[in-house]
Amino acid sequence: MTQSRTHNCNELRIENVGQTVTLVGWYDNMRKVSKNLGFLILRDFYGTTQAVIETEEMMDALAGVNNESTLSLTGIVRERSNKNPNIPTGDIEVVPEKIEVLGKCIYNELPFEISHSKEADESVRLKYRYLDLRNPAVKDKIVLRSKIVAELRQRMTDHDFLEITTPILTCSSPEGARDYLVPSRNHPGKFYALPQAPQQFKQILMTSGFDRYFQIAPCFRDEDARADRSPGEFYQLDMEMAFADQEDVFDVMEDVLPPVFAKYGKYKSASSAPFKRISYRDAMETYGTDKPDLRIDLTLTDLTDLMQGTGFGPFEGQTVEAVVVSGFAASRKVIDKMMADAEVVSGQKGYWFRIDENGEIVGGIAKFLQEKKEAVMASLGLKSGDFVGLCAGKKSDALKGAGVLRRFLGEISEGHMKKDCYEFCWIVDFPMYEIGEESGELEFCHNPFSMPQGGMKALEEEDPLSILAYQYDLVCNGVELSSGAVRNHDPEIMVKAFSLVGLGEEDVKAKFPAMYNAFCYGAPPHAGIAPGVDRMVMLIAGEESIREIIPFPMNKMAMDVMMGAPSAVDKKQLDDVHIAIVAPPED
Repeated sequence: MTQSRTHNCNELRIENVGQTVTLVGWYDNMRKVSKNLGFLILRDFYGTTQAVIETEEMMDALAGVNNESTLSLTGIVRERSNKNPNIPTGDIEVVPEKIEVLGKCIYNELPFEISHSKEADESVRLKYRYLDLRNPAVKDKIVLRSKIVAELRQRMTDHDFLEITTPILTCSSPEGARDYLVPSRNHPGKFYALPQAPQQFKQILMTSGFDRYFQIAPCFRDEDARADRSPGEFYQLDMEMAFADQEDVFDVMEDVLPPVFAKYGKYKSASSAPFKRISYRDAMETYGTDKPDLRIDLTLTDLTDLMQGTGFGPFEGQTVEAVVVSGFAASRKVIDKMMADAEVVSGQKGYWFRIDENGEIVGGIAKFLQEKKEAVMASLGLKSGDFVGLCAGKKSDALKGAGVLRRFLGEISEGHMKKDCYEFCWIVDFPMYEIGEESGELEFCHNPFSMPQGGMKALEEEDPLSILAYQYDLVCNGVELSSGAVRNHDPEIMVKAFSLVGLGEEDVKAKFPAMYNAFCYGAPPHAGIAPGVDRMVMLIAGEESIREIIPFPMNKMAMDVMMGAPSAVDKKQLDDVHIAIVAPPED
């Protein structure tokens, strides 16, 4: 017997008939037939059991008791006459001899019906998350998350990785997003920061002599929400390996992840090792994105030269990228909606034409292409029934827009997308540097702690924009699961790499004192990666929103509406940490 019950609400079977049992759980609902007959459904974490109320005394015990109150019920198990094959306990029912209310729900009406909570407005769901989580369809996603995390831990341990926790209160570090700052009571005017990632700590662990590290690491970034990104905090499977290179990291991830996806996933098929490897440049030019969904067999074609001189203004002097789809018979209404949706996502306007049954170019921008019909048909290998989507602009914009069109076309066309599998790939050979869109200056393209390909020689002799880094992204079904890199463990190379973006040796020492100094005492070559746990669970569960697989998520505005965070604090608390609130200026 556990927790004052003999069985849970998913446990009783036909072999338990005749036994006296005690169940506990939530009063899910009751169908009253008469004053002395009713059918009560009791629900706990594990499932549901039907209890049959057959006396006025038992009915009176439930008078005034609202749904979602917690009950203890003791009675005899008997075989049901009208069995329910849809639930595990459908062969039996319990006739209660005693009912006790353990916890009252004082409200006659609930914010939403528990079994239909996913249909409620998200703000209401988040405010009453403790009710939302009682819905088995919601609860099961959190149970799934627990199982996945346990499986990841076990598989990493099987690969001889040690789970080591790293600090939550640390120093502010320029890692690409805004820090969450924590004021210090004992050090006026100074602040801790919550870690955006355990990046520096795990690299220092490698210099400390630990060979293989991992943790399910909490990370904190003050950034906006997206469907696949929770604001505020998230978790990642953080790992690092000493005396290792890119291939070592790939070998571990390719062995750890696919079985987890295949075991728990909505789809039971996942890529096996080795995953396809695609250079960043090839990914952008072939798929229009550095996180391609390889379930889609469509690719991009550069039509820049061919589309000059057509008389169509948006193409003149611009890069033009095309996506060809065979057998695409969508209506004009569907095409217009797809184009509008793609423009919202990419910010780039799309264009189109198709080949009719007579082999003519029709629809969309067809009138501008008639003089180049033969060249267009030959260049793209077009035939009757083919559809062509296009985007134009500066090269990066045209690629981005066509990449979104590719995804939309793959999703709505017949036969161009495998929808029942997980397709992994590695994106490799990222540029080490780029010109910042806002600053116009040379900046790190990815992770500033990455080793440049070619080492010091490349930094000293090559154009910075041509230097590639040992950086890699892991992508699954068009979702970036993780970024990783072979780390720059050489202090001299590190200083040189930062000098190209205008930071001198003293800046490096000041910004990364612990890691820089540790590397000066003999650091091993090391590499790592950190797949996002939340994104993995979202993909495995087949959910569109990451908030569905987080127990207590924030809303899109980074607010916890259940707890009321962020919240105001009293003046004494502010005084203790030497903080004064300055009101923003009035407009």
